[in-house]
Formats: sequence, C-alpha cells, structure tokens
Amino acid sequence: MVKKIKLYDNFNIRTQHKSSIILIGNFDGLHLGHQKLFLQANKFKKKYSLKVGVLTFEPMPKMYFDKNIKNFRISNQKQKIDLLNKMNVDFVVTKKFDKNFSKITSMGFIENILKKKLNAKFIFVSNNFRFGNKREGDVKQLIKYEKKYNYKIIKPNPLLIKRKIISSTLIRNYLQIGKLKEVNKLLNRNWSIEGKVQKGKQLGKKIGFPTANIDIKNYVLACPGVYAVKAKLTNSSKIIKGIANLGYRPTFNGKKILLETHLFNFSGNIYNKDLTVEFLKFIRKEKKFKNINKLRKQIRIDLLTAKKTK
Repeated sequence: MVKKIKLYDNFNIRTQHKSSIILIGNFDGLHLGHQKLFLQANKFKKKYSLKVGVLTFEPMPKMYFDKNIKNFRISNQKQKIDLLNKMNVDFVVTKKFDKNFSKITSMGFIENILKKKLNAKFIFVSNNFRFGNKREGDVKQLIKYEKKYNYKIIKPNPLLIKRKIISSTLIRNYLQIGKLKEVNKLLNRNWSIEGKVQKGKQLGKKIGFPTANIDIKNYVLACPGVYAVKAKLTNSSKIIKGIANLGYRPTFNGKKILLETHLFNFSGNIYNKDLTVEFLKFIRKEKKFKNINKLRKQIRIDLLTAKKTK
C-alpha cells in the first residue's frame, strides 16, 4: 500500500518535517528528468536518514505572471500529488503564488523560508532556478549562503536523451505536434487528462457514438485530433478502452476545446463523475468533414485503429 503524503498549503510545517531534503520546482508532468532527481533525493534520504519534501507553487508562476497563458499544464495538481506519493516523498508544501509572495526578496526567501521555516539541509534546484522579487535570485546566490544558513545546494545534471534535455517544455512541444509516442516515453507512462464528465450537446449520441465530455481546463492543448485511449473512473479499478477526439469539432462549427471520449462496450450514467483518460496513440489530426455521413464513415475507420491499439 502506498503511504499517505503530508500536504501543506503554507510554510508552518511540523517539526518532524523540518531539517529535510527539499526539492523546489513546478514538477509539471514529473517526467524522466524529474524522476532521476527524486531517485537521487531518495539516496540522500537513505544515507542521511532525512525526510524528503517538495516545495511547489499554485498557480505555476509563469501562468500567474502571464494571464494569457491558458492551456499549459501537462498534469493537474491532483495528478502531481499522486505521482509524488509514488516517488517516496514525505510531504509537499504547495504555496499559493500571489502578489504578496511574488514581492518577497531573494534574501527574504533564503532567510525566512528556506532557513527559519523549513530549515532545509539539502536543497535540490535546477540550474535555471530563479526566485524572489523580479526573479532577482539565482543558484549562485543560494550557493553563496550555504555555510551561513547550514544547507547544501544540489544541482543535478539535466537528463539528456538523443542530445535533447528532457524538460516539461519539450514535452509540451511534442504534445502540440502530435508526437504522443515520444511524450509517453519521456513521462515513463501514458499522458492523461483528468476531469469531470459534463453533459454536452449529445452530438456524438446523435451520430451513433455517445461520448463522455471533459473540459480540459488548463491542460496543454495537444495536437487537435483523434486518439486511441483507455479510461478509468475515480475509485474504480476497471480500465475501459476507447477513442477520443480532442479539439473544436469543426464539422459542427465548435468553438470550445473539448475532450470527447467514446468508451467501448460501456453503458451507464457517468455525468459529474471524475474520469481519467490515458492517451495511447495519436490516430489523425482533426478535420472538417463535408457532412455527417462522411464523418461517421471516418469514425468507423478510426474505431478499428483504436481497437487494435494496445
């Protein structure tokens, strides 16, 4: 059984979690590069008998500073916590990123948060980590105060595959151009979207393929198109294979991005239930069909591909 992770929404953490190993970052997607980081942190955990904690932010700072950024995230907050739990993390501090927090100076962050509140012993950060008001703080500054505040900065080398640095940015780029196979390799799992099933316009039902519709909210918009998927309702272990359309539904002049999933051999009312849709294979790009019959014909072809996908 996976142990329960302790969650904090402020820096007033329990004594047992002070003087720990702290990893700071967004950890969006928790890809292979992040996983390497947690593997190293867990070696430190064993060697020094310390707890492992994560300091992360909501919303992601980039989304806070640029309100025009909407579809950006690889995984939502719940998925991130679930994945961190599997990585043997003891606690997570999710700090609300707001105006007040953005105004903290870099020295205020080091003295008041890293030292006084957390009393961190080892701090894992990426080379490009910036912090404090107007991003004035950097890794050099953190290293400068190691001795004074009794912590040690760990800067793991980025993970490279085929000479490319594995990053959340690379994964977003791959998703946007339909390179799902590469994405799933870099995540070491299938990329997935989780959300509440909404009542739609029943367009799928009208053409013979009823769908479970999910608003993708802040998830990155992967290449609009048709995907082979498998889905699972929250609190259920049953995996249901299916086919999904992610996009705007141009044949019906749709304007809003939607994830519509047709589940194979499934019946039942799942409105307002949480559904996780795992993306297995990119089948084709979204396109506008001249009429419903042409769309229906194409869906039947897509279905055969999806059913063969493992």
